[in-house]
Amino acid sequence: MSDGNPLVSSNGIGGGNTLQGKLDQLVHRALTRVIDPEIRKPITDLDMVGSIAVDDTGHATVGIKLTIIGCPAADTIERDVRNAVEGVEGVTGATIDVTIMTREERRALTEKLRGAGRVVQFGPDSLTRIYAVTSGKGGVGKSTITANLAVSLARRGLKVGLVDADVFGFSIPGLLGIPDAKPTRVGEMILPPIAHEVKVISIGMFVDTGTAVSWRGPMLHRTIQQFLSDVYFGDLDVLLLDLPPGTGDVAISVGQLLPQAEVIVVTTPQPAAAEVAERSGLVARQTGQNVLGVVENMAGLVQPDGTVVELFGAGGGDEVATRLGVPLLASVPLSVALREGGDSGQPVVASAPTDAAAVAIDALAARLAARGHGLQGRKLGITVI
Repeated sequence: MSDGNPLVSSNGIGGGNTLQGKLDQLVHRALTRVIDPEIRKPITDLDMVGSIAVDDTGHATVGIKLTIIGCPAADTIERDVRNAVEGVEGVTGATIDVTIMTREERRALTEKLRGAGRVVQFGPDSLTRIYAVTSGKGGVGKSTITANLAVSLARRGLKVGLVDADVFGFSIPGLLGIPDAKPTRVGEMILPPIAHEVKVISIGMFVDTGTAVSWRGPMLHRTIQQFLSDVYFGDLDVLLLDLPPGTGDVAISVGQLLPQAEVIVVTTPQPAAAEVAERSGLVARQTGQNVLGVVENMAGLVQPDGTVVELFGAGGGDEVATRLGVPLLASVPLSVALREGGDSGQPVVASAPTDAAAVAIDALAARLAARGHGLQGRKLGITVI
């Protein structure tokens, strides 16, 4: 209804002016505040609430329909529903009847969330800022930077998604402390696990531990396409992609599927690495993407006396930025805390926010967050007559 009043009769919620009818309405209103922990929407919006009935003693009976058998959020949802119902003034007790959606109901939910058919969620007109983080070669800390950047953006209140597109060297789940996480499937829709308020998807969530992935180009393309079409991210402010190092198939696929993505190149301070890092930016431009800037990782190691030891040289970040004609967005110093956080699954921006590396990454996140939702250069679908 246009006024937002929860007088809904189709799901068994009572109407009229009786005391029980009014309590039915209050219970429904309370349930609008129960959020599905995976989809991050009210269960009332997801058609997960069945019948609501309050008897003349004030006892409420509420039917809840979970999306699948064995739903990992089942206990949380049931608990939150019970707390919401029992918190309604006039309700003396609650019985929660939990059932499972039918196949038709799941299909309807899937279409409601993402529309019919499989399409890339973040089309050219999407307001989601998309950043593809790349590097010329491995071992420069690209994934560590990406994971910490995602968490830092989420800590600023942004809705953040992260695609681990480094299919061969996937490491994002471990860096975020969810190495054994598995997505939930609702029909053909995949719900990504959430870590540090970041929605995450990785090929590592679909293969057995210790399994190596060795795929050719077409399979890589289909995987990235599936991540962008079948995985339900919902409304995001920012989507980050951790690309594999180099200039291979995945980088080209991302350029084709997300031509509006902006590329961040990660390099080390070593001048010899500059030429290699530059190539990843050039490939992005060849696919029509914009190179936003460069991040220099593993910069000087600060000593207790304040001096800086440049273990990996100096100037590489500036050199890459100059060659590409873009700004140096951040210089992240070598940090024991950053390395320890990666090993333990506790991103340094959360576990040690005063660490020098965390401060540098937070500053980069602040810079990206300040860009907001951009419309410049995008088609608005408006025809001037």
